[in-house]
Amino acid sequence: MAKPVNFVCRAPDAKEVFVTGDFNDWHPTSHPMHRQPDGAWQIHLPLNHGHHHYRFLVDGKPVLDPRAHGVARDHEGHKVSLVAVS
Repeated sequence: MAKPVNFVCRAPDAKEVFVTGDFNDWHPTSHPMHRQPDGAWQIHLPLNHGHHHYRFLVDGKPVLDPRAHGVARDHEGHKVSLVAVS
């Protein structure tokens, strides 16, 4: 059963922000985030129970989420953010 998860990226000067992760096969542009009035970027995604790896792409550059539940490594050894869904 999927549960809605809110992702927020603080990047007020960015032109575009995407969230990419194991939940979308790391596709770089399938989940565009939406700019909020305060300059943050946000998206709500339904994720299944478990731990998910992800990162933000801010104007094409990978960025970790400072508010993530933890940090892990992807299959190439790069750091990624971790979210636990229960």
